[in-house]
Amino acid sequence: MDNPNYPAILSGMTYDSDISIVGGGLNGCALAIALASGGLSVTLIDSLAVDAVQGDSFDGRSYALALASKRLLSAVGLWDDVAKDAQPMLEIKVTDGRAGEGPSPFWMHFDHTEIEEGPMGFMVEDRHLRRAFLSKIAKTGSITHLTPETVVAQSVDQTSATVVLASGKTVRSRLLVGCDGRRSGVAERAGIGRSFKDYGQTALVAAIGHALPHSGIAHQFFMPAGPLAILPLTGNRSSIVWAETHERAAELSELSDEAFIEALRPAFGDFLGDIHVAGARFSYPLNLTLADRIVDERLVLVGDAAHGVHPIAGQGLNLGLRDVGALAQVLVDARRRGEDIGSDAVLVRYEEWRRFDTTTLALATNIFNGLFSNDNPILRAGRDIGMGLVNAFPALRRNFIREAAGLTGDLPRLLQGRSL
Repeated sequence: MDNPNYPAILSGMTYDSDISIVGGGLNGCALAIALASGGLSVTLIDSLAVDAVQGDSFDGRSYALALASKRLLSAVGLWDDVAKDAQPMLEIKVTDGRAGEGPSPFWMHFDHTEIEEGPMGFMVEDRHLRRAFLSKIAKTGSITHLTPETVVAQSVDQTSATVVLASGKTVRSRLLVGCDGRRSGVAERAGIGRSFKDYGQTALVAAIGHALPHSGIAHQFFMPAGPLAILPLTGNRSSIVWAETHERAAELSELSDEAFIEALRPAFGDFLGDIHVAGARFSYPLNLTLADRIVDERLVLVGDAAHGVHPIAGQGLNLGLRDVGALAQVLVDARRRGEDIGSDAVLVRYEEWRRFDTTTLALATNIFNGLFSNDNPILRAGRDIGMGLVNAFPALRRNFIREAAGLTGDLPRLLQGRSL
């Protein structure tokens, strides 16, 4: 331990919970449940009312959960609640080209049968994940869910972290965790700066119904303005994430559903037959944001509060769940050893574990987007040859598949499917 006197110092302190989590999104909920499964008490502070996020129309987003992320949900007792609404991703096809001209003859094809563990991942709609998380939280006695509440001030001292809520309530804990997104108030109030890059792209997100079955195949089509991902949902539906320039995306957002489909068709193609919009449409700007540091005195950042990356590889939520698994393991193990879970000596273990992985992926997605989101003939030739080479060598394909499934690197126990 960094200070052998901590147990004596802390024994006389009064806390509302061991850990306060600001942000009730998927990462915040997952972290609260994971920590509780390891015997820690948690206060989860959510700015949105529970009723607002449980309806079918709350959000149109879907997530590509890597196999390792599915294992985390299984380990904390959540997967059975979402399994029936999850669509396995059995294959991934990656192509390059221009809308209306068809794909390049060079492409990559990844099949889950090339690894032994099963599907590479699962597509799950946001609404199903949130319902499962909120149901689990409501049943977990060691989680106090404060909603709708917002934090207006925070402070730390040698032994505790305290937040003041808009309602006037104060919450005191041993550690404060920011799970409050790319514009993290927790980070800002702590004086943690951020690196930021605007990609000049906006993502258009929608569920698309189609006449023909998708067979569990995900598609990524790279075009000069940005990629189009077509990701299989349950039934004859797919989720699209279509990156376009800000200007073009603004125009597309104003179109009727029918006109939107006509604009989408040249890029989407006809391989799934007739298509139509099957729900609400959403858009959000694409950028890269990295916190200058992910730990501070009695404070730690998780998920988008620490790192917001381009969705080009579909790893945003998976990256956050890796944070969740790592932080939960570090804190639970420290508690079992009798350490102060909010001490610098404990938090630096999380930082050292996660900083390299998150920075590497952020840089990789940045480079990948720059390489593919252009119409430079030299770069086009180079990337097409590169995709052809990867596709030609089984060992390379297998490495890419395992990376997409989240099975590489130093995995926390939860992402191995093991309990804390």
